[in-house]
Amino acid sequence: MDSEALVQLALETLSCSQKDLAIRLGVSPTQISKWKKGEHMSYDMADKISAIANIGHKDPSFVVWAGSLEAAIKWEKLIHFLAEVADDAAETGYNTDPLRDDLDLLCWHTFYTLRKMGVDLPKTFPNDLDIDYEEDPDKLWDLIEKNPYSSLIYKIYKSFTNVYGFYIAYVYEVVFDDELELWEAVGCDIDSCLLELAAAKIDIEGIKELATNFQEFKHLTTKNYEEWLNVVKERAFRGGVPLRAELLSMVYGTDEELGNNAESESLGLNSSRLHPDIYMNELLCGMRMIHQVLPAIMKKLGMDDEFTLDTSELRIK
Repeated sequence: MDSEALVQLALETLSCSQKDLAIRLGVSPTQISKWKKGEHMSYDMADKISAIANIGHKDPSFVVWAGSLEAAIKWEKLIHFLAEVADDAAETGYNTDPLRDDLDLLCWHTFYTLRKMGVDLPKTFPNDLDIDYEEDPDKLWDLIEKNPYSSLIYKIYKSFTNVYGFYIAYVYEVVFDDELELWEAVGCDIDSCLLELAAAKIDIEGIKELATNFQEFKHLTTKNYEEWLNVVKERAFRGGVPLRAELLSMVYGTDEELGNNAESESLGLNSSRLHPDIYMNELLCGMRMIHQVLPAIMKKLGMDDEFTLDTSELRIK
């Protein structure tokens, strides 16, 4: 919970000073100042201030970024509508659970990602998007596609369905393998930053002026996932856990490629496929077995002293 945003909303709602707010909460003015600087706030106090600010379960940062509670409600309605449409249109064969927003994180995460991309959110909710989402579909989508913010959010969600499908198909079980102990090392980062990875894959042609920090955002996101997924690959190899796909495809592949890959997996079309790392592991295991067994066989046959390996015969002529 963002303590700074919560205090800001409470002060704006009550139109009071920090001293007045401190008296109402039964704390010192110094404590209010500490919260405004980001100091941790207890859940009980956060609930108390959320009630004062009348924001319910909405993330305080999301409300501040939206500009007002009224605007936050409208953004939330639009975001959930776009998420539902994107999830319904997904073709990976996997549900995109974060878009269903059971944890009430989607609105905050969407705005957080947009801000990292350099998108300057409007100070008020766009009038052209203040519409009835039950009206004529053609007219509705015409409005959504023309608005740069709604069209950008939908592009991110469409990309996210493909990225998330690949993640569930090939990465999820490895990350949550208790023996590999990956969750605390990199798994939590991989799981929680998937929306940013999806956003980094979209085509921003035509909206470059909107996402002013996109290239830096894409570079940093890509770099992070390269590091995280290489850790997963290394531990999986050491732990003898087979990988059914090249995990770095999640970084270098387009969202459509990831979606097609996930769909093939969900349909069972990849059931007999093994990633090259698995073949290499099988070869290494076979070679280790030969190294252990062959000397014993040669000794049994009495060949261990007289045998000399002619390496020239191993070369391809």
